[in-house]
Amino acid sequence: MRKFTFAIALLGSLGTAGLATSASAAPGAPMGVAAPDAVTQVYMTPMERRMMERRMMRRHMERRMMRREMMRRDMRRDMRRGM
Repeated sequence: MRKFTFAIALLGSLGTAGLATSASAAPGAPMGVAAPDAVTQVYMTPMERRMMERRMMRRHMERRMMRREMMRRDMRRDMRRGM
């Protein structure tokens, strides 16, 4: 019984150690491998920027129109109720 309890405790401690190492935020690379010194900056082209702006404007307009439509429905509902 004593060996069985010891074996379960040993397996439990190994299991938690394995979870702790796998859940860490550090990369699994060896210690000798280092990150590059310089990070290259990637710029957005004017066309990409314009496409992004147009997409954002379209979304904004859709949300605005949806909000106005919902308010109109609410007013109509209030008018039908006789408020």
